[in-house]
Amino acid sequence: MSEFSRPTVDNRLIAVLPRAERERLLNDCDLTRITFGQVLCEANAPMPFAYFPLDGFVSLFVTVVGHPPMEVGLIGDEGMLGTNFVLGVPRSALLAVVQGHGSTLRISAARLRQHLKPQSKLLRLIKRYIQVQIAQQARVVACTHFHETEARLSRWLLMSHDRAHSDQFHLTHQFLGDMLGVQRGAVTLAAGDLQRRGLIRYTRGNIEVLSRIGLEAMSCDCYAAMTSDYARQFPA
Repeated sequence: MSEFSRPTVDNRLIAVLPRAERERLLNDCDLTRITFGQVLCEANAPMPFAYFPLDGFVSLFVTVVGHPPMEVGLIGDEGMLGTNFVLGVPRSALLAVVQGHGSTLRISAARLRQHLKPQSKLLRLIKRYIQVQIAQQARVVACTHFHETEARLSRWLLMSHDRAHSDQFHLTHQFLGDMLGVQRGAVTLAAGDLQRRGLIRYTRGNIEVLSRIGLEAMSCDCYAAMTSDYARQFPA
């Protein structure tokens, strides 16, 4: 595995593998930088690689003709991009775009398949993570339909904060609007209210989380539900 100032954060799926299995997998991975806005895979296009994020994070978007893409999932160090390989499918149904720059472990599809043997713990872990992703995507759809923009924005900021491992990350109003499925003006109003409450600082696309406790109070219950979904599959 190539190295370049390795981050202190580990991917949680890889970290719990037995030592020998973990080392075999890491030997087939490259440590790679990912940057904001980078497309890691197009919807319904062949995927040459799978990714295990470390301190970067990736959004999954569904695309509908005539409308901007809408986010339905977020992947950070708790999971992976490429669960479709476990199902024997070489393509992702969703568009994957980097939302938080950082580092990821990258492995070719061919190499990953060699590690997904029936007896491997990696295969069992990814199957459980697929359940987490299904629950998350279903929850996001319901959240988008039922909850107000401010509560959804608070939920998304908490999810991003968990994966960024930093109080600061970069996002524009337009990008946030596309992710939440609302007009840019609605994001401006919601972000402005959170800033007036002293929960975030937002200038020129740079967001700083000032109060997690405040964001948790403003968020809908979807954030707690998603956190619980993960904890059930991967208890500490």
